[in-house]
Amino acid sequence: MQSLKNHFLMAMPHLEDSNFAGSLTYLCDFDEKGTMGVIVNKPLELTLDSLFDQLELEGNESPYRNEPVYYGGPTHKDRGFILHEGSSDAWDSSLQVTDDIALTTSMDILQALANGGGPKRFLVCLGCAGWESGQLESELKDNAWLTVEGRSDILFEVEPEQRLTASAGVLGVDLNLMTREAGHG
Repeated sequence: MQSLKNHFLMAMPHLEDSNFAGSLTYLCDFDEKGTMGVIVNKPLELTLDSLFDQLELEGNESPYRNEPVYYGGPTHKDRGFILHEGSSDAWDSSLQVTDDIALTTSMDILQALANGGGPKRFLVCLGCAGWESGQLESELKDNAWLTVEGRSDILFEVEPEQRLTASAGVLGVDLNLMTREAGHG
């Protein structure tokens, strides 16, 4: 199977798992050990201002304080995963997903954001989503998901509640019209 790194994983309407129902997941890593990504369309009732306070991050009045924090997935729910444009070179612990998108898990990026610096386009997620080797491929065969190549405009410019519809639209698909039998064969 081709790599699904830098792909959106769209939950099919019949997927009832409470962690993933209605979700759009951006896949950051895909190899023989498994798959990892973050859900990018489920903002929590939490802003960066609250997160900065909880983490005792001091800083100037950040222009990002009112940005939402997202539910990134059911794994490592106490860890922050920052999906952002730019290089991973500037941060202590990052994974370069594409030439211009990285996933960072180190505190230095949150401190930069608290100070009004850091990347201009980003999503802060609590938790991530992971699949063991072969697990996601099996779920795709069972028509639980649709995939399409990831797009930074959908990640960073489209409102969260519209991201799933926008990514399905890239395929020319209306998920509301899908049935259990539709999808991968």
